[in-house]
Amino acid sequence: MTAFRIREAAELLGVSDDTLRRWTDQGRLPSQTDDSGRAVIDGADLAAFLTAEETAQHDPIDRATSARNRFVGIVTHVQSDPVMSQVEMRCGPHRVVSLMSTEAVRELGLEIGSLATATVKATTVVVETQTGARA
Repeated sequence: MTAFRIREAAELLGVSDDTLRRWTDQGRLPSQTDDSGRAVIDGADLAAFLTAEETAQHDPIDRATSARNRFVGIVTHVQSDPVMSQVEMRCGPHRVVSLMSTEAVRELGLEIGSLATATVKATTVVVETQTGARA
């Protein structure tokens, strides 16, 4: 499963590192310690938190694109059959749902808690992940 460092999770939530540490200390959001002794937030826990909370986000994934309607978020639900999948993301206050091939879901490594960017162009939603960012 994907795990996010405090700084990364704070960026996704649109809050400071200190605020996120306070939330973990208060038990609002569970954290663990990674092999290096750093506090991390499990992607599934972050997805559940984002589903329940209204938070603002900016795009930490750096790439050039002509698309302007891009929403960075956490995958909160994946429903697949052998051919097609429905992927739901929580992007700040927005719930974004994309229909794509199950093959694309596998290739992108999309699972609950994955960091992804939904790009909305007309009626099409394209989901991107950072190259080499599979957990």
